[in-house]
Amino acid sequence: MAWTHDQMAARAARELKNGDYVNLGIGLPTQVTQHVPEGMKIWLQSENGLIGIGPPPYEDEIDPDLIDAAKQTITMAPGASICSSSMSFAMIRGGHMDLTILGGMQVSETGDLANWMIPGKMIKGMGGAMDLVGGARRVIVLMEHNTRDGGMKILKQCSLPLTGKGVVNQIITDLAVMEVTPAGLVVTELAPGVSREELQAKTEPALKFSN
Repeated sequence: MAWTHDQMAARAARELKNGDYVNLGIGLPTQVTQHVPEGMKIWLQSENGLIGIGPPPYEDEIDPDLIDAAKQTITMAPGASICSSSMSFAMIRGGHMDLTILGGMQVSETGDLANWMIPGKMIKGMGGAMDLVGGARRVIVLMEHNTRDGGMKILKQCSLPLTGKGVVNQIITDLAVMEVTPAGLVVTELAPGVSREELQAKTEPALKFSN
């Protein structure tokens, strides 16, 4: 049985460390905020200029002037700071982000990531993904293991335009958790009911399994 999106986000939240500065990509990664362990203090950063994103607002707390990079309404945690987008990107490019959790379209066995465009389809822009994968100390990709039609997303080589080359440290999907290592992809955790054989059949590169 595959993990649900909520379970995937909860699993990703286990990678957070107290005091981390973290940037979350749009979509599924934003759900990680709902699973931050109680008592843990992390600083969520948004490319548009906010350090210290709080929990999602209740209806009577919505402030249309407070949005994240995905244009979703947010709240500010105590101690939060608003800055210019140029300062925000200086943080990212300067290597001050401990972790970024992003979605992905394709990931290669060597940690290449493609997540910003599909040729021939309309795109809004590359956003901050290229800066994030180049500047963050650790990069986690949180995504479905396969496409809706069953196509593979974890490949020997990405076929889509790259966001970054050799930048991914860990992949969390609905089927498994994998580390990107010099020796290839190492599976450290399987979703309940998912066998090694099933996972390998849905993944192009040869997988190694930790004990």
